[in-house]
Amino acid sequence: MKKVLLIIGISLGFSPLFAQEEDIDFNADNSWLKAGLTAGIPVGDADDASSFALGVDLRGQYLFNPNLGIGLASGYTNYFGKDDNDDFGIVPLAGFIRYYFTPSGLFFGTDLGYGFLTGVDDNEGGLYVNPQIGYHNRDWNIYAYYQNTFAENDIDIQSVGVGATYNIRFK
Repeated sequence: MKKVLLIIGISLGFSPLFAQEEDIDFNADNSWLKAGLTAGIPVGDADDASSFALGVDLRGQYLFNPNLGIGLASGYTNYFGKDDNDDFGIVPLAGFIRYYFTPSGLFFGTDLGYGFLTGVDDNEGGLYVNPQIGYHNRDWNIYAYYQNTFAENDIDIQSVGVGATYNIRFK
């Protein structure tokens, strides 16, 4: 329950950043879908149960200006079980913010939301954080990430890895 209240508090704290007085004009220059793949190595608690993480990444992004983008992120990351452990996964539902230094080049950002666990008994999930740093151009984003889900029962499911997404423009 504390984690849910934390997510709500953070969301309300960021809400003034996203308030606008004028109508939003979604177009191919400021809005698009990002679809891609991620691959990672489990660390921490997840390293005991999994040897590799592979996922799909789906995002909707809106640019306020050429440097600041916000949006919604989801997808699925499968953690492949090792030894006698079964596979399990995370389905995030998160908001994200990204800062682009130039129209092509370095960016950094983070996702913040809730990670729903699949294939795990007695644990529904928890606070989901996914900071990223990478390179972008008009069509592609290639990035390194650290993903952490602060799940129930004091279990942190973490991985470090790389990802790539393709920008699908709205017309």
